[in-house]
Amino acid sequence: MKQHKAGFVNIIGNPNVGKSTLMNAFVGEKLSIITSKAQTTRHRILGIVNGDDFQVILSDTPGIIKPAYELQNSMMDFVKSAFEDADVLLYMVEIGEKALKDESFFRKIENSKIPVLLLLNKIDTTEQEILEEQVQYWQAQLPKAEIHPISALQNFNVKEVFERIVELLPEAPPYYPKDQLTDKPERFFVNETIREKILMHYKKEIPYSVEIETEEFLEDDEIIRIRSVVMVERDSQKGIIIGHKGSALKRVGVEARKDLEKFFDKQVYLELYVKVNKNWRSNERQLKRFGYNK
Repeated sequence: MKQHKAGFVNIIGNPNVGKSTLMNAFVGEKLSIITSKAQTTRHRILGIVNGDDFQVILSDTPGIIKPAYELQNSMMDFVKSAFEDADVLLYMVEIGEKALKDESFFRKIENSKIPVLLLLNKIDTTEQEILEEQVQYWQAQLPKAEIHPISALQNFNVKEVFERIVELLPEAPPYYPKDQLTDKPERFFVNETIREKILMHYKKEIPYSVEIETEEFLEDDEIIRIRSVVMVERDSQKGIIIGHKGSALKRVGVEARKDLEKFFDKQVYLELYVKVNKNWRSNERQLKRFGYNK
């Protein structure tokens, strides 16, 4: 009988290199939000891929930055925890990149005792000659790492990387039930879907000043009724989120509802409200309430 393999595979890298796209490609579901803005992922999100003889527990972490306020400190704590429990580390870089935004994280990768796969992403945007130069550069930087050129968006080489991950996993029983897709509750995906639409439609500091809290999630056979609050830091931001005669908030609600109906495969009724929660990003008690400080 084939031995069962299971383990934790953690994806780290700078903001916006394609970590969430890769995670979603592996899992086959949209668990992590993807937008062109940096710092989209705030939490550490687990996605679980099950096979007959394996369970891969993937972790998509926030992009590595130098923290500027308490929320970002908490986000970097999620990244630090990704080094602690990994069986395989995926270090993701994009063509043209030379280093992590925080040198201490790079040293951790360099000195890692566990297998490191360096994934050179977005190769569909470059020439062969540049790709070869980049492979040589990273081989010199991280001689112990395995280098895999990929395109997460175009699904190029993603299957091969996944097969290599399974080969590297230790023999172990599954950590989670075999039909489980993630460790996050339903409300988390409601919040993230609404936040994604805000990231897409608002500019400057607005998306980064927003937190979503789902106060009600009631499901019956026919419909899911959801009431969520969009938290902002200042009164002026509240007006911008709502928009003229509520038009901006309505657009967010309509788009989020459509995505949630696909995600849950059921009709959704979504009510959105906006509240001011002054300076929540720098308030440890509020951050704990939103699940950032564990």
